[in-house]
Formats: sequence, structure tokens, C-alpha cells
Amino acid sequence: MENTERIGFRRLALILGLYAIAMAYLESAVVVYLQRALSMTPATLFPLRDQVSLGGLGTIEVGREVATIVMLATVGWLAGRTSLERLAWTSVVFGIWDIGYYFWLWVFIGWPTSLGTTDLLFLLPVPWVAPVAAPMIVSLALIGFGLVAAIRLNRGEQVILKVKDWLTLSVGGLIVFLSFTLNARHILDGGMPRSFSWPIFLIGMAVAGHGARSILLPKPKAPIL
Repeated sequence: MENTERIGFRRLALILGLYAIAMAYLESAVVVYLQRALSMTPATLFPLRDQVSLGGLGTIEVGREVATIVMLATVGWLAGRTSLERLAWTSVVFGIWDIGYYFWLWVFIGWPTSLGTTDLLFLLPVPWVAPVAAPMIVSLALIGFGLVAAIRLNRGEQVILKVKDWLTLSVGGLIVFLSFTLNARHILDGGMPRSFSWPIFLIGMAVAGHGARSILLPKPKAPIL
């Protein structure tokens, strides 16, 4: 479908942005309801409660996380015309949703109190724990990469994703994932969050950023013979 041409690039970007903000509102509202139902506050998030005390809500929470990712990816897929353009829009929507999630939580309950506040980011496949600043940095990078890629593709410019670029992005992403999950076993055993490994996180972001830069660099035009 020629979605971008039919709707217009700016209008499409606005629609996707509004969707992400609205979804962030819904997501944060669900979290507030869940915390009230369980008599919890963000301050009592750690140590993690077991499945028995949660009454099976832990499994539902994991399912909610999966559903959220599916919804974000679906919107990105519908917005794009090619695999790379779909990836670009998914990145933008995910980044706006993630930042919006923390914004709405702050509006609703005054949390997080600072960018250094520790949060439980995801539960799959193990708990991801980090200061709020870390996922915000990732989200800003995703928005930047996605928008630049989508703008260039909309202009008809060549954006090529080579195997080495995939590998670089994947390695960077895995390093960032490692920084989020280094203490997963400790957290699962009922421990409190330890210091976040900013050096590992920043190395991962640098590697992923190098891959993104390689993808987005203008490609030289073939000489006219």
C-alpha cells in the first residue's frame, strides 16, 4: 500500500505520534490500576513478588508486554512500504511510546522522581532493570534513526541495510540488553537492584550507533559513463 503517498508524510508521522502517545497513556493507566489493585507503589516494586502472591497476574503481565510489542510493530508494518521503512516507523512509534509511558506515569503519580530512578523495564526473557535514563536514551536514538531513515526513503533516496550493518546493530543491541539483565538472577532471587553498568550500556549504544550511521550515510551515486 502506498500509505505515505496517499496520507502524506507529515500527516502520517503525526498520526503515528498521536497513536504512540495515546497507547502510552493507556499503558501507564493500566500500570497505575495494577499497582492499586495489588496495594503496591513504585517504591515497593523491588524485591519482586512471586507468582503465588500475585495470584497469577505475573503471567498476565508478561502477556501484556508481548501484546504491546505486537501492537507497536503492527502499526509500523502498516505505515511502511518496504521492510526498512517498516522498521523505521516501528522504531519511531516504540521510542515515542516509551518516553510517553514515563511522562504519563509522572503526570498520574509523580513517578519517576528523577531520571536516575530504577525501573523494571521488561520481564522477557528475564527481568530488565535500569535507571529510567537508560531506556529514554535508547528511545531517543530509535526516534532519531527511524525518522531520518523514513525521511530519506520518502524522498526516494537510497538506504541500504547490508549484512554487516545488521550484525553491528544486533551486537550493539545485545550489549545493551546485557547491561539491562546483568543482575537478572539476583533480581529473580528476591534481591534489590544493584548499580547499573553504564560503561557496558554506553559501549552497546556506541556499537549500535555505528551501525545506524553506516546505514544512514548517503551512498555515493554511480558515475555516469
